[in-house]
Amino acid sequence: MRRDSGAEGSRVTHASDASRTVEVIRAGALTTVQDLGRIGFAHLGVPRSGALDQPAHRLANRLVGNPPEAATLETTLTGTAVRVRRTTVAAVVGAPCPVRVAGRPVAWGAAIRVPAGAVLEIGPATAGLRTYVALAGGVAVEPVLGSRSTDLLSGLGPPPLADGDLLPLGEPTGPTPPGADVHRRSGPPTELVLPLVLGPRQDWFTAAARNSLGAAHYTVASASNRIGLRTDGPALTWARTDELPSEGMVLGAVQVPPDGRPVLFLADHPVTGGYPVIGVVPEDHLAAAAQATPGTPVRFTPTGH
Repeated sequence: MRRDSGAEGSRVTHASDASRTVEVIRAGALTTVQDLGRIGFAHLGVPRSGALDQPAHRLANRLVGNPPEAATLETTLTGTAVRVRRTTVAAVVGAPCPVRVAGRPVAWGAAIRVPAGAVLEIGPATAGLRTYVALAGGVAVEPVLGSRSTDLLSGLGPPPLADGDLLPLGEPTGPTPPGADVHRRSGPPTELVLPLVLGPRQDWFTAAARNSLGAAHYTVASASNRIGLRTDGPALTWARTDELPSEGMVLGAVQVPPDGRPVLFLADHPVTGGYPVIGVVPEDHLAAAAQATPGTPVRFTPTGH
């Protein structure tokens, strides 16, 4: 996606065929292009990025016949609306929300046909935070380091969507799979329970802090974003006052800054950090964190392995 400023702030794309584009009618609070991420570049200081709720991203692609690596749109809370230039198969999954085509309600969690010229409208999430919109052929913005994902920390990839953007679509790779009917996933968590593999810096915390972690009650803080899920709750007390050298950070690391409130690193997290990591949440538990709204109770369940 390229944006050219002109007298009317026009937006253009790299697509050679105008019919292979969708127009952003309403961008929403934060809608980004996401795929499976930039894996393997941490040694260059490049975060992974990619869809926060990977199961939802994969399901949306599967419903329209795309491969898992095809790029989808990740909306945040308020949804989005796009106009297709050619008849397209789409699917909307993740956070439940109302979906309309040309003003008429259609199914959420299913393959739906969007006629040429019609507007596909994804309404505000009724639960959870992030909804994923797959379009047959995938969003075909120019890849950067092998990924089309928007990275809010480093600025790599396309910028968040804006009204009037034109997004190129790839060619569909196959027919809609048989049985692409309504799929239901469990809704967003009423309590976010996160297993925590302790280490590597658990010795930086007092014994009382380590022992109380499993019983402590936290909530998702409103300052959370794609970089990290921040928490409100009891502070974890450091046992040391010396400076920790900057070291590598992995997806799911739980870093504890000086205020003592744990931060769970998500897809756009930095690759290095200078605060101690008390433990790491396994990757297969991070999709629930992607859908946890501010105020959701959070409980860590420490384990040694």
